[in-house]
Amino acid sequence: MKLLHTMFRVADLDASIRFYTEVMGMRLLYKQEFTGGRFTLAFVGYEDGEIKSPTDTSTAVIELTWNWDTSEYSHGDAFGHIAIEVEDAYETCRRIRDLGGNVIRDAGPMQHGTTVIAFVEDPDGYKIELVQPS
Repeated sequence: MKLLHTMFRVADLDASIRFYTEVMGMRLLYKQEFTGGRFTLAFVGYEDGEIKSPTDTSTAVIELTWNWDTSEYSHGDAFGHIAIEVEDAYETCRRIRDLGGNVIRDAGPMQHGTTVIAFVEDPDGYKIELVQPS
């Protein structure tokens, strides 16, 4: 078994793709429209090349699902965040801010620990934890 992807429903697919590719440094790996179901899937991640299908990945990726007739979602209170390892959380936060991203917790040691973390939000309010290796 292997972890394939995490799916987020998004209100503006283009804004989400821009955020994950331009701000978070991922690549658009795969995109497909399903006209009969009125939705589009886009997969982003840190893969080296495009993937041929959503299961054709060597690492876990993010699936952005845009339902054409839905403009808003409620996150509920069960989902927390995804985590991405970054070389330097302080510099990554600076770069994300410079690119217009929303840093909601500046880089610094986690409470009750020493690991340096930060949090950012994507255009739909999903939280992304940045974790700097110790």
